[in-house]
Amino acid sequence: MAISQALCTSFKTDLFSGTQDFNTGTTKVYKIALYTSSATLDSTTTSYSTSNEVVATGYVAGGNTLTVSQIPTSTGTTAFFSFADSTWLTSTITARGALIYESTANKAVAVLDFGADKTSTAGSFTIQFPAANSTSALIRLA
Repeated sequence: MAISQALCTSFKTDLFSGTQDFNTGTTKVYKIALYTSSATLDSTTTSYSTSNEVVATGYVAGGNTLTVSQIPTSTGTTAFFSFADSTWLTSTITARGALIYESTANKAVAVLDFGADKTSTAGSFTIQFPAANSTSALIRLA
């Protein structure tokens, strides 16, 4: 079992077919779900699954709804967008990675690999997204 950070290959196909939409006013609902070290997530992941998802007090299966903080834009030859940070207020969560997905059609977007188990210590677990720019945004195309 392993978690490998990647844009999901199915997401890349969805971009070209117009299935994904990150603009303001979209009807798409993007979520982020947390997973244990027993999960297998990588570029071949196509959809959200409850298999090896975190189970903890205050954590709801399916994860948190994400808010697009930077609609698709570009700088130079790189296009990018970003999400606002996401926090779970809970007693303790231990997670090894996460899956960003579009929940209406259950389509995977990206796998996040935390590099090791991360455990909340102050009653909250937060995913901090990198700066929304052409060199740092988590999801960008050059």
